[in-house]
Amino acid sequence: MLSSSMRHTRPRQRLINHFARATAIPGAASSSHPCPMARRGAATAAAAWRPVSVLDDWVAREARPISLRQLMVFGRSLTESRLISSANYVRTELPSRIAHRLRDMQQLPYVVVTNPHINDVYNLYYKAFDTFRKIKEVKTLEDNDRLCEIISENLKGHLTVIPKLAMGILECRGLMNPQDLDKFMNTILRSRISRRVIAEQHLSLTETYHSPHFSPGAKLSESDFIGEVFIRCQARDVIDRCARAVTALARSTNGPDAQVPAVHVDGHLSASFPYILSHLEYIIGELLRNSVQAVIDRQAKLREKAVAAAAAGSTTSTTLNAALNQPPPPIEVTICEAQEHVIIRISDRGGGIPRDELPYLWSFSKGPKSANRLENLGQVPRMAATMQELHIDELARADLKAPSYPTPPPPTSSPLQQPPSAATPHTPSQQNSLSSLTSRPPNLRLGMGLPLSRVYAEYWAGSLHVHSLEGYGVDAFLQISRLGNKNEQLTTRASMDAV
Repeated sequence: MLSSSMRHTRPRQRLINHFARATAIPGAASSSHPCPMARRGAATAAAAWRPVSVLDDWVAREARPISLRQLMVFGRSLTESRLISSANYVRTELPSRIAHRLRDMQQLPYVVVTNPHINDVYNLYYKAFDTFRKIKEVKTLEDNDRLCEIISENLKGHLTVIPKLAMGILECRGLMNPQDLDKFMNTILRSRISRRVIAEQHLSLTETYHSPHFSPGAKLSESDFIGEVFIRCQARDVIDRCARAVTALARSTNGPDAQVPAVHVDGHLSASFPYILSHLEYIIGELLRNSVQAVIDRQAKLREKAVAAAAAGSTTSTTLNAALNQPPPPIEVTICEAQEHVIIRISDRGGGIPRDELPYLWSFSKGPKSANRLENLGQVPRMAATMQELHIDELARADLKAPSYPTPPPPTSSPLQQPPSAATPHTPSQQNSLSSLTSRPPNLRLGMGLPLSRVYAEYWAGSLHVHSLEGYGVDAFLQISRLGNKNEQLTTRASMDAV
Protein backbone atom coordinates (compact mmCIF):
# COMPACT_ATOMS: atom_id res chain seq x y z
CA MET A 1 0.00 0.00 0.00
CA LEU A 2 1.53 3.33 -1.08
CA SER A 3 1.58 6.24 1.31
CA SER A 4 -0.16 9.49 0.34
CA SER A 5 3.18 11.25 -0.24
CA MET A 6 4.40 8.51 -2.57
CA ARG A 7 1.20 8.58 -4.59
CA HIS A 8 1.72 12.32 -5.19
CA THR A 9 5.44 11.97 -5.89
CA ARG A 10 5.31 9.40 -8.70
CA PRO A 11 3.02 11.37 -11.10
CA ARG A 12 5.18 14.44 -10.48
CA GLN A 13 8.35 12.46 -11.23
CA ARG A 14 6.78 11.10 -14.43
CA LEU A 15 6.02 14.69 -15.48
CA ILE A 16 9.63 15.73 -14.81
CA ASN A 17 10.92 12.76 -16.79
CA HIS A 18 8.56 13.60 -19.67
CA PHE A 19 9.80 17.20 -19.71
CA ALA A 20 13.42 16.04 -19.73
CA ARG A 21 12.76 13.71 -22.67
CA ALA A 22 10.93 16.46 -24.54
CA THR A 23 13.69 19.04 -24.15
CA ALA A 24 16.80 16.87 -24.22
CA ILE A 25 19.14 16.85 -27.16
CA PRO A 26 18.35 13.95 -29.50
CA GLY A 27 20.84 11.21 -28.83
CA ALA A 28 22.06 12.75 -25.57
CA ALA A 29 22.77 10.37 -22.73
CA SER A 30 20.96 10.71 -19.43
CA SER A 31 22.48 11.20 -15.99
CA SER A 32 21.01 11.04 -12.52
CA HIS A 33 23.62 13.35 -10.98
CA PRO A 34 23.14 17.11 -10.87
CA CYS A 35 26.00 19.04 -12.44
CA PRO A 36 27.30 22.04 -10.49
CA MET A 37 25.44 25.11 -11.80
CA ALA A 38 23.45 22.90 -14.19
CA ARG A 39 20.10 23.55 -12.50
CA ARG A 40 20.63 27.29 -12.91
CA GLY A 41 21.34 26.89 -16.61
CA ALA A 42 18.85 24.11 -17.42
CA ALA A 43 15.88 26.45 -17.70
CA THR A 44 17.51 28.51 -20.43
CA ALA A 45 19.57 25.76 -22.04
CA ALA A 46 16.64 23.75 -23.37
CA ALA A 47 15.47 26.59 -25.58
CA ALA A 48 18.92 26.97 -27.09
CA TRP A 49 19.09 23.56 -28.78
CA ARG A 50 18.24 23.69 -32.45
CA PRO A 51 16.82 20.83 -34.54
CA VAL A 52 19.58 18.37 -35.32
CA SER A 53 18.30 17.83 -38.87
CA VAL A 54 20.06 21.05 -39.90
CA LEU A 55 23.37 19.44 -38.99
CA ASP A 56 22.81 16.09 -40.69
CA ASP A 57 24.04 17.07 -44.16
CA TRP A 58 27.16 18.68 -42.76
CA VAL A 59 27.93 15.92 -40.27
CA ALA A 60 27.76 13.44 -43.17
CA ARG A 61 30.74 15.22 -44.73
CA GLU A 62 34.11 14.16 -43.39
CA ALA A 63 36.77 16.84 -42.98
CA ARG A 64 39.36 17.12 -45.74
CA PRO A 65 42.68 17.17 -43.87
CA ILE A 66 45.67 19.09 -45.16
CA SER A 67 49.41 19.06 -44.51
CA LEU A 68 51.93 21.83 -44.03
CA ARG A 69 53.45 20.90 -47.38
CA GLN A 70 50.08 21.37 -49.09
CA LEU A 71 49.67 24.77 -47.48
CA MET A 72 53.14 25.76 -48.69
CA VAL A 73 52.74 24.46 -52.26
CA PHE A 74 49.31 26.03 -52.65
CA GLY A 75 50.35 29.45 -51.38
CA ARG A 76 53.79 29.63 -52.98
CA SER A 77 52.48 31.01 -56.29
CA LEU A 78 49.46 33.02 -55.19
CA THR A 79 47.00 34.17 -57.83
CA GLU A 80 43.47 35.50 -57.75
CA SER A 81 42.02 32.13 -58.77
CA ARG A 82 43.99 30.35 -56.04
CA LEU A 83 42.82 32.86 -53.45
CA ILE A 84 39.20 32.32 -54.54
CA SER A 85 39.74 28.55 -54.38
CA SER A 86 41.14 28.90 -50.86
CA ALA A 87 38.12 30.99 -49.86
CA ASN A 88 35.68 28.33 -51.03
CA TYR A 89 37.63 25.58 -49.27
CA VAL A 90 37.40 27.53 -46.00
CA ARG A 91 33.75 28.43 -46.68
CA THR A 92 32.73 24.76 -46.93
CA GLU A 93 35.24 23.23 -44.50
CA LEU A 94 34.50 25.42 -41.48
CA PRO A 95 30.79 24.60 -41.14
CA SER A 96 31.49 20.90 -41.65
CA ARG A 97 34.14 20.80 -38.92
CA ILE A 98 31.99 22.85 -36.54
CA ALA A 99 29.00 20.56 -37.23
CA HIS A 100 30.96 17.51 -36.06
CA ARG A 101 31.76 19.21 -32.76
CA LEU A 102 28.14 20.25 -32.31
CA ARG A 103 27.15 16.62 -32.76
CA ASP A 104 29.76 15.59 -30.17
CA MET A 105 28.21 18.01 -27.67
CA GLN A 106 24.72 16.79 -28.48
CA GLN A 107 25.82 13.29 -27.53
CA LEU A 108 27.06 14.31 -24.09
CA PRO A 109 24.81 13.56 -21.10
CA TYR A 110 22.15 16.23 -20.94
CA VAL A 111 23.11 17.19 -17.40
CA VAL A 112 26.65 17.92 -18.65
CA VAL A 113 25.71 19.87 -21.74
CA THR A 114 23.38 22.14 -19.73
CA ASN A 115 26.35 23.39 -17.76
CA PRO A 116 26.35 27.16 -18.43
CA HIS A 117 29.93 27.21 -19.75
CA ILE A 118 29.47 24.29 -22.16
CA ASN A 119 26.06 25.69 -23.09
CA ASP A 120 27.72 29.00 -24.04
CA VAL A 121 30.25 27.17 -26.22
CA TYR A 122 27.47 25.24 -27.94
CA ASN A 123 25.63 28.48 -28.71
CA LEU A 124 28.81 30.10 -30.05
CA TYR A 125 29.47 27.08 -32.27
CA TYR A 126 25.92 26.89 -33.55
CA LYS A 127 25.88 30.58 -34.39
CA ALA A 128 29.16 30.22 -36.30
CA PHE A 129 27.90 27.09 -38.06
CA ASP A 130 24.68 28.81 -39.07
CA THR A 131 26.61 31.83 -40.35
CA PHE A 132 29.15 29.92 -42.46
CA ARG A 133 26.71 27.43 -43.96
CA LYS A 134 24.67 30.30 -45.42
CA ILE A 135 27.60 31.98 -47.18
CA LYS A 136 27.28 31.65 -50.93
CA GLU A 137 30.06 30.61 -53.27
CA VAL A 138 32.92 33.10 -53.39
CA LYS A 139 33.42 34.29 -56.97
CA THR A 140 35.16 37.66 -56.68
CA LEU A 141 37.75 39.38 -54.52
CA GLU A 142 34.97 41.47 -53.02
CA ASP A 143 33.17 38.27 -51.97
CA ASN A 144 36.42 37.10 -50.42
CA ASP A 145 36.85 40.33 -48.47
CA ARG A 146 33.37 39.90 -46.98
CA LEU A 147 34.21 36.30 -46.06
CA CYS A 148 37.41 37.47 -44.35
CA GLU A 149 35.44 39.96 -42.28
CA ILE A 150 33.15 37.17 -41.06
CA ILE A 151 36.11 34.90 -40.31
CA SER A 152 37.91 37.62 -38.34
CA GLU A 153 34.79 38.40 -36.33
CA ASN A 154 34.33 34.73 -35.41
CA LEU A 155 38.00 34.21 -34.53
CA LYS A 156 37.83 37.03 -32.03
CA GLY A 157 34.41 36.04 -30.72
CA HIS A 158 35.60 32.49 -30.01
CA LEU A 159 38.51 33.51 -27.76
CA THR A 160 36.27 32.64 -24.81
CA VAL A 161 35.99 28.98 -25.86
CA ILE A 162 39.08 27.49 -24.15
CA PRO A 163 38.45 28.90 -20.64
CA LYS A 164 34.71 28.17 -20.87
CA LEU A 165 35.31 24.58 -21.95
CA ALA A 166 37.93 24.08 -19.24
CA MET A 167 35.64 25.43 -16.53
CA GLY A 168 32.70 23.39 -17.77
CA ILE A 169 34.76 20.19 -17.84
CA LEU A 170 36.05 20.79 -14.30
CA GLU A 171 32.58 21.55 -12.95
CA CYS A 172 31.18 18.35 -14.47
CA ARG A 173 34.11 16.10 -13.63
CA GLY A 174 31.96 13.93 -11.35
CA LEU A 175 29.27 13.29 -13.94
CA MET A 176 31.18 11.42 -16.63
CA ASN A 177 34.07 9.03 -16.85
CA PRO A 178 37.22 11.24 -16.62
CA GLN A 179 38.76 9.49 -19.65
CA ASP A 180 35.66 10.32 -21.71
CA LEU A 181 35.77 13.96 -20.61
CA ASP A 182 39.45 14.22 -21.51
CA LYS A 183 38.83 12.58 -24.88
CA PHE A 184 36.02 15.04 -25.59
CA MET A 185 38.25 17.97 -24.60
CA ASN A 186 41.14 16.70 -26.73
CA THR A 187 38.86 16.24 -29.74
CA ILE A 188 37.23 19.65 -29.49
CA LEU A 189 40.55 21.47 -28.93
CA ARG A 190 42.24 19.67 -31.84
CA SER A 191 39.30 20.59 -34.07
CA ARG A 192 39.51 24.18 -32.84
CA ILE A 193 43.19 24.31 -33.81
CA SER A 194 42.37 22.89 -37.24
CA ARG A 195 39.71 25.52 -37.93
CA ARG A 196 41.95 28.36 -36.83
CA VAL A 197 44.80 27.06 -38.98
CA ILE A 198 42.79 27.07 -42.20
CA ALA A 199 41.00 30.32 -41.28
CA GLU A 200 44.16 32.24 -40.33
CA GLN A 201 46.03 30.77 -43.30
CA HIS A 202 43.39 32.16 -45.65
CA LEU A 203 43.39 35.55 -43.91
CA SER A 204 47.16 35.66 -44.20
CA LEU A 205 47.07 34.74 -47.91
CA THR A 206 44.46 37.44 -48.48
CA GLU A 207 46.59 40.00 -46.67
CA THR A 208 49.63 38.98 -48.73
CA TYR A 209 47.66 39.27 -51.97
CA HIS A 210 46.47 42.80 -51.09
CA SER A 211 49.94 43.91 -50.02
CA PRO A 212 51.31 46.74 -52.21
CA HIS A 213 54.61 44.84 -52.45
CA PHE A 214 53.05 41.63 -53.75
CA SER A 215 53.02 40.65 -57.42
CA PRO A 216 50.36 37.98 -58.28
CA GLY A 217 51.96 34.74 -59.41
CA ALA A 218 55.39 35.61 -57.99
CA LYS A 219 57.04 32.84 -56.00
CA LEU A 220 57.86 33.56 -52.39
CA SER A 221 61.46 33.15 -51.29
CA GLU A 222 62.59 30.25 -49.15
CA SER A 223 63.14 32.54 -46.14
CA ASP A 224 59.58 33.80 -46.05
CA PHE A 225 56.36 32.67 -44.49
CA ILE A 226 53.72 31.28 -46.80
CA GLY A 227 50.61 32.43 -45.03
CA GLU A 228 51.06 31.30 -41.45
CA VAL A 229 53.53 28.54 -42.34
CA PHE A 230 57.18 29.37 -41.66
CA ILE A 231 59.08 27.42 -44.30
CA ARG A 232 62.40 27.23 -42.46
CA CYS A 233 61.58 27.25 -38.78
CA GLN A 234 64.92 27.25 -36.93
CA ALA A 235 64.56 25.25 -33.72
CA ARG A 236 67.38 27.07 -31.95
CA ASP A 237 65.98 30.53 -32.75
CA VAL A 238 62.57 29.56 -31.33
CA ILE A 239 64.17 28.10 -28.18
CA ASP A 240 66.30 31.22 -27.66
CA ARG A 241 63.31 33.56 -28.03
CA CYS A 242 61.16 31.46 -25.72
CA ALA A 243 63.99 31.29 -23.17
CA ARG A 244 64.22 35.10 -23.11
CA ALA A 245 60.45 35.38 -22.70
CA VAL A 246 60.32 32.76 -19.96
CA THR A 247 63.21 34.44 -18.10
CA ALA A 248 61.31 37.74 -18.15
CA LEU A 249 58.13 36.02 -16.95
CA ALA A 250 60.01 34.23 -14.16
CA ARG A 251 61.46 37.52 -12.88
CA SER A 252 58.02 39.11 -13.07
CA THR A 253 56.55 36.25 -11.03
CA ASN A 254 59.36 35.66 -8.53
CA GLY A 255 60.84 39.14 -8.27
CA PRO A 256 63.53 40.98 -10.24
CA ASP A 257 66.30 39.51 -8.04
CA ALA A 258 65.21 35.92 -8.56
CA GLN A 259 67.95 33.51 -9.63
CA VAL A 260 66.62 32.22 -12.93
CA PRO A 261 68.36 29.18 -14.43
CA ALA A 262 70.16 29.65 -17.72
CA VAL A 263 69.00 27.74 -20.81
CA HIS A 264 71.79 25.89 -22.64
CA VAL A 265 71.14 24.63 -26.17
CA ASP A 266 73.24 21.99 -27.91
CA GLY A 267 72.96 19.31 -30.59
CA HIS A 268 72.03 19.99 -34.22
CA LEU A 269 71.80 23.76 -33.92
CA SER A 270 71.02 24.33 -37.61
CA ALA A 271 67.98 22.02 -37.67
CA SER A 272 65.03 23.54 -39.52
CA PHE A 273 61.58 22.41 -40.63
CA PRO A 274 58.27 23.89 -41.82
CA TYR A 275 55.87 24.65 -38.99
CA ILE A 276 53.24 27.00 -37.62
CA LEU A 277 55.47 29.22 -35.50
CA SER A 278 52.85 30.07 -32.85
CA HIS A 279 52.27 26.34 -32.22
CA LEU A 280 55.96 25.64 -31.61
CA GLU A 281 56.40 28.75 -29.47
CA TYR A 282 53.53 27.66 -27.26
CA ILE A 283 54.89 24.13 -26.75
CA ILE A 284 58.50 25.20 -26.13
CA GLY A 285 57.38 28.12 -23.98
CA GLU A 286 55.23 25.96 -21.72
CA LEU A 287 57.92 23.30 -21.31
CA LEU A 288 60.53 25.93 -20.44
CA ARG A 289 58.16 27.70 -18.05
CA ASN A 290 57.55 24.47 -16.15
CA SER A 291 61.26 23.65 -15.97
CA VAL A 292 62.39 27.14 -14.98
CA GLN A 293 59.76 27.48 -12.24
CA ALA A 294 60.54 23.98 -10.91
CA VAL A 295 64.23 24.83 -10.60
CA ILE A 296 63.48 28.16 -8.90
CA ASP A 297 61.14 26.47 -6.39
CA ARG A 298 63.65 23.71 -5.66
CA GLN A 299 66.46 26.21 -5.10
CA ALA A 300 64.24 28.15 -2.69
CA LYS A 301 63.56 24.99 -0.68
CA LEU A 302 67.27 24.13 -0.56
CA ARG A 303 68.08 27.62 0.70
CA GLU A 304 65.36 27.34 3.37
CA LYS A 305 66.86 24.05 4.55
CA ALA A 306 70.33 25.58 4.69
CA VAL A 307 69.07 28.54 6.75
CA ALA A 308 67.23 26.22 9.11
CA ALA A 309 70.33 24.04 9.51
CA ALA A 310 72.48 27.10 10.26
CA ALA A 311 69.97 28.33 12.83
CA ALA A 312 70.09 24.93 14.52
CA GLY A 313 73.88 25.09 14.59
CA SER A 314 74.32 22.00 12.45
CA THR A 315 76.22 23.78 9.66
CA THR A 316 78.84 26.51 9.32
CA SER A 317 78.39 30.01 7.99
CA THR A 318 80.68 29.14 5.09
CA THR A 319 78.42 26.27 4.09
CA LEU A 320 75.38 28.51 4.46
CA ASN A 321 76.86 31.23 2.24
CA ALA A 322 77.79 28.64 -0.37
CA ALA A 323 74.21 27.31 -0.38
CA LEU A 324 72.70 30.79 -0.61
CA ASN A 325 74.95 31.91 -3.47
CA GLN A 326 74.98 28.71 -5.48
CA PRO A 327 73.54 29.40 -8.96
CA PRO A 328 70.61 27.25 -10.05
CA PRO A 329 71.42 24.33 -12.35
CA PRO A 330 70.79 25.23 -16.02
CA ILE A 331 68.04 23.91 -18.26
CA GLU A 332 69.64 21.69 -20.90
CA VAL A 333 67.98 21.65 -24.33
CA THR A 334 69.21 19.20 -26.97
CA ILE A 335 68.14 19.32 -30.63
CA CYS A 336 68.37 16.08 -32.63
CA GLU A 337 67.74 16.17 -36.38
CA ALA A 338 66.97 12.86 -38.11
CA GLN A 339 65.92 12.13 -41.68
CA GLU A 340 62.16 12.46 -41.11
CA HIS A 341 61.81 14.19 -37.77
CA VAL A 342 63.37 16.55 -35.25
CA ILE A 343 63.43 15.74 -31.53
CA ILE A 344 63.85 18.44 -28.89
CA ARG A 345 64.72 17.29 -25.37
CA ILE A 346 64.33 19.71 -22.45
CA SER A 347 65.98 18.52 -19.23
CA ASP A 348 65.87 20.19 -15.83
CA ARG A 349 66.97 19.47 -12.27
CA GLY A 350 63.88 20.86 -10.59
CA GLY A 351 63.14 17.87 -8.38
CA GLY A 352 60.77 16.02 -10.68
CA ILE A 353 56.96 15.88 -10.68
CA PRO A 354 55.26 15.01 -7.35
CA ARG A 355 53.96 11.46 -7.35
CA ASP A 356 50.37 12.52 -6.58
CA GLU A 357 50.31 14.78 -9.67
CA LEU A 358 51.92 12.36 -12.14
CA PRO A 359 48.75 10.34 -13.01
CA TYR A 360 46.91 13.56 -13.92
CA LEU A 361 49.66 15.18 -15.96
CA TRP A 362 47.73 15.08 -19.25
CA SER A 363 44.22 15.47 -17.87
CA PHE A 364 41.93 18.47 -18.36
CA SER A 365 39.29 17.17 -15.95
CA LYS A 366 40.97 15.86 -12.81
CA GLY A 367 43.91 16.28 -10.49
CA PRO A 368 44.74 17.31 -6.93
CA LYS A 369 44.52 21.04 -7.74
CA SER A 370 41.23 21.07 -9.68
CA ALA A 371 39.54 23.60 -7.38
CA ASN A 372 42.47 26.00 -7.68
CA ARG A 373 42.52 25.60 -11.47
CA LEU A 374 38.80 26.37 -11.64
CA GLU A 375 39.27 29.53 -9.59
CA ASN A 376 42.15 30.70 -11.79
CA LEU A 377 40.26 29.99 -15.00
CA GLY A 378 37.52 32.30 -13.75
CA GLN A 379 40.06 35.15 -14.02
CA VAL A 380 40.78 34.42 -17.71
CA PRO A 381 37.76 35.43 -19.83
CA ARG A 382 39.66 35.00 -23.11
CA MET A 383 42.50 32.73 -24.13
CA ALA A 384 44.27 32.36 -27.48
CA ALA A 385 46.68 29.64 -26.26
CA THR A 386 49.80 31.49 -27.41
CA MET A 387 52.96 32.50 -25.55
CA GLN A 388 52.42 36.11 -26.62
CA GLU A 389 49.34 36.48 -24.43
CA LEU A 390 51.63 36.13 -21.40
CA HIS A 391 53.42 39.38 -22.22
CA ILE A 392 53.54 41.67 -19.23
CA ASP A 393 51.85 45.04 -19.12
CA GLU A 394 51.09 47.25 -16.15
CA LEU A 395 47.45 46.16 -16.02
CA ALA A 396 48.16 42.43 -16.63
CA ARG A 397 45.31 42.62 -19.14
CA ALA A 398 45.35 43.48 -22.84
CA ASP A 399 43.20 46.23 -24.27
CA LEU A 400 40.22 44.36 -25.67
CA LYS A 401 39.54 47.19 -28.11
CA ALA A 402 42.24 45.86 -30.37
CA PRO A 403 42.11 46.50 -34.11
CA SER A 404 40.63 43.87 -36.39
CA TYR A 405 42.29 42.16 -39.32
CA PRO A 406 44.29 43.18 -41.26
CA THR A 407 45.51 46.15 -39.16
CA PRO A 408 48.57 45.15 -37.09
CA PRO A 409 48.38 45.75 -33.32
CA PRO A 410 50.58 48.29 -31.55
CA PRO A 411 54.21 47.29 -30.91
CA THR A 412 54.91 45.26 -27.79
CA SER A 413 58.00 44.70 -25.74
CA SER A 414 57.38 40.95 -25.51
CA PRO A 415 60.55 38.95 -26.26
CA LEU A 416 58.48 36.91 -28.67
CA GLN A 417 57.38 39.97 -30.65
CA GLN A 418 60.63 41.64 -31.57
CA PRO A 419 61.11 43.77 -34.68
CA PRO A 420 61.73 41.78 -37.85
CA SER A 421 65.29 40.61 -38.35
CA ALA A 422 67.19 37.76 -39.88
CA ALA A 423 67.03 35.89 -36.59
CA THR A 424 63.35 36.50 -35.89
CA PRO A 425 61.52 36.65 -39.21
CA HIS A 426 57.98 37.97 -39.15
CA THR A 427 55.20 38.67 -41.54
CA PRO A 428 52.34 41.17 -41.23
CA SER A 429 49.97 38.27 -40.64
CA GLN A 430 51.98 37.18 -37.61
CA GLN A 431 51.64 40.60 -36.07
CA ASN A 432 47.87 40.19 -36.44
CA SER A 433 47.94 37.39 -33.88
CA LEU A 434 44.77 37.13 -31.86
CA SER A 435 46.99 37.11 -28.80
CA SER A 436 46.72 40.91 -28.98
CA LEU A 437 43.16 40.47 -27.72
CA THR A 438 44.09 38.34 -24.73
CA SER A 439 46.40 38.54 -21.78
CA ARG A 440 46.71 36.91 -18.38
CA PRO A 441 48.91 37.42 -15.34
CA PRO A 442 52.14 35.45 -15.77
CA ASN A 443 51.86 33.90 -12.30
CA LEU A 444 48.36 32.52 -12.93
CA ARG A 445 48.67 28.76 -13.41
CA LEU A 446 45.77 27.09 -15.22
CA GLY A 447 46.99 23.49 -15.25
CA MET A 448 46.44 23.28 -19.02
CA GLY A 449 49.93 23.92 -20.36
CA LEU A 450 51.09 20.31 -20.76
CA PRO A 451 47.86 18.74 -22.06
CA LEU A 452 47.31 21.61 -24.50
CA SER A 453 50.95 21.39 -25.63
CA ARG A 454 50.43 17.70 -26.40
CA VAL A 455 47.32 18.57 -28.46
CA TYR A 456 49.42 21.05 -30.45
CA ALA A 457 52.26 18.54 -30.90
CA GLU A 458 50.01 15.69 -32.04
CA TYR A 459 48.03 17.91 -34.40
CA TRP A 460 50.84 17.75 -37.00
CA ALA A 461 51.54 14.04 -36.28
CA GLY A 462 54.19 14.80 -33.69
CA SER A 463 54.38 13.69 -30.06
CA LEU A 464 55.17 14.98 -26.58
CA HIS A 465 56.34 12.77 -23.71
CA VAL A 466 57.54 13.59 -20.22
CA HIS A 467 59.74 11.39 -18.03
CA SER A 468 60.08 12.36 -14.37
CA LEU A 469 62.70 11.28 -11.85
CA GLU A 470 61.17 12.27 -8.54
CA GLY A 471 63.76 13.98 -6.41
CA TYR A 472 65.94 14.91 -9.38
CA GLY A 473 64.28 16.39 -12.46
CA VAL A 474 62.27 15.99 -15.65
CA ASP A 475 63.07 15.18 -19.29
CA ALA A 476 60.52 16.32 -21.88
CA PHE A 477 60.74 14.96 -25.45
CA LEU A 478 59.06 16.81 -28.32
CA GLN A 479 59.06 15.09 -31.72
CA ILE A 480 58.22 17.08 -34.86
CA SER A 481 57.82 15.98 -38.46
CA ARG A 482 60.78 17.45 -40.35
CA LEU A 483 59.28 17.21 -43.84
CA GLY A 484 55.86 18.77 -43.25
CA ASN A 485 54.18 15.99 -45.24
CA LYS A 486 51.98 14.66 -42.42
CA ASN A 487 48.29 15.51 -42.57
CA GLU A 488 46.66 17.26 -39.65
CA GLN A 489 45.44 14.61 -37.21
CA LEU A 490 41.67 14.99 -37.06
CA THR A 491 39.15 12.83 -35.23
CA THR A 492 36.77 11.30 -37.77
CA ARG A 493 33.06 10.80 -37.29
CA ALA A 494 33.48 7.06 -37.70
CA SER A 495 36.00 6.87 -34.87
CA MET A 496 33.76 8.93 -32.58
CA ASP A 497 30.65 6.86 -33.33
CA ALA A 498 32.59 3.64 -32.73
CA VAL A 499 33.29 4.58 -29.11
